[in-house]
Amino acid sequence: MTDRRQYDFVVVSNRLPVDRVVDPDGTERWQRSPGGLVTALEPVMRASDGAWVGWPGKPDLELEPFSADDTYLVPVALSSDEVADYYEGFSNDTLWPLYHDVIAPPSFHREWWDAYVRVNRRFAEASAAIAAEGATVWVQDYQLQLAPKMLRELRPDLVIGFFNHIPFPPYGIYAQLPWRKQIVEGLLGADVIGFQRVADAGNFTRAVRRLFGAASTKGHEVRVPVAEGAAPRTAIAKAFPISIDAAMFEELARRPEIQARAAEIRSELGNPDTIYLGVDRLDYTKGIRHRLKAFGELLRDGRTKAGDSVLVQVASPSRERVEAYMQLRDEIELTVGRINGDYATISNSAIAYLHHGYPREEMVALYLAADVMLVTALRDGMNLVAKEYVACRHDNDGVLILSEFAGAADELKNALLVNPHDIDGLKETMLVAASMPARERASRMRALRKRVRDNDVARWSASFLAELASVRDAR
Repeated sequence: MTDRRQYDFVVVSNRLPVDRVVDPDGTERWQRSPGGLVTALEPVMRASDGAWVGWPGKPDLELEPFSADDTYLVPVALSSDEVADYYEGFSNDTLWPLYHDVIAPPSFHREWWDAYVRVNRRFAEASAAIAAEGATVWVQDYQLQLAPKMLRELRPDLVIGFFNHIPFPPYGIYAQLPWRKQIVEGLLGADVIGFQRVADAGNFTRAVRRLFGAASTKGHEVRVPVAEGAAPRTAIAKAFPISIDAAMFEELARRPEIQARAAEIRSELGNPDTIYLGVDRLDYTKGIRHRLKAFGELLRDGRTKAGDSVLVQVASPSRERVEAYMQLRDEIELTVGRINGDYATISNSAIAYLHHGYPREEMVALYLAADVMLVTALRDGMNLVAKEYVACRHDNDGVLILSEFAGAADELKNALLVNPHDIDGLKETMLVAASMPARERASRMRALRKRVRDNDVARWSASFLAELASVRDAR
């Protein structure tokens, strides 16, 4: 690495917060990435003169560190084989389904694990090289669970945080992982280990007790196993529910051109009585099949009809080389085609299915146009879409239907909470939402908006970094 600048604050994640794009004239440039993690950390990086370590998003791409969006970026190169084994394999075909309640069966391959170890070490080495003496390093998410311990071995002077953006499973599920002990040891390299929900933090501490003995945890504190003769150390494991930049979403929602676009969307959809909206990555954890089934049965039973209501489903492409995701896309598209074939009319579709991403401004317009937001995840660490919808509804209108299995359900109690596996219950809730009196809609939305405003992304990052600062102060 030719640049020898040192940084007091370093974020480490699987991906850099930018994507390489080619303009029509052939000019290459970097633009800010979509996604919950980048959205959540963007304000933190703006406020600090920090560096971000991550993969640039394409295999076999060797780049020197560079600056973009006022952030110093340190690319970590991955080969095509490492993308297949570390990322598509171990991260997304082993850990992801295992951590999401085995909704899809996880695959266990030793060569994938070997790649995971190798890539985590590369990330740790890149981070150690640019961190100043005593710097704070914040490692993000399940792709890098070994990096905290590796970092500590390289740089014991660092203050290290780790945040897990997805659920942490109960031990009965987690125990299936052949490398369960190594993962926990990797996480315990951090001084503070953050989770989305209190239940996730509890699952982690129970895993520590099962693997290292009953006396290894007390409250949020975890006694870290160390080599004989080494100084004792404790780590903190607790919940820090992630959030969004609520003020930014509200500012966008108040722009006249975005409100005009929302009205245009309603008109393009035929001005139905009720617009249901789902916004997800195309992932089997999101419960897209369940909401399609519920809506299809409402049409079948004559309890609504195309023209009176429409379901808009935005399903952005995701992990398209992983077999389970290819199968899911085929199934969703067949279901949408069947429902539209059975119930759409010449002038009105039953479902508007959109398999691509949209700029933030268009998403805000969709949030404003939608009468009912459907978040029916089967398991979700948080689900920031639910919070984005609430932040945009400055008109105190709209109804949020929220899965009780999403982390957001712990905070957004004034949503209509559902069990997405209960199709009859989901159908009834959709009808209740569509017919809810204006006064109740406003009362619920005001309470939801207060919660999202009070617990925004700045508070999330501040609370996590304050916990890390207390660790430094105690040294």
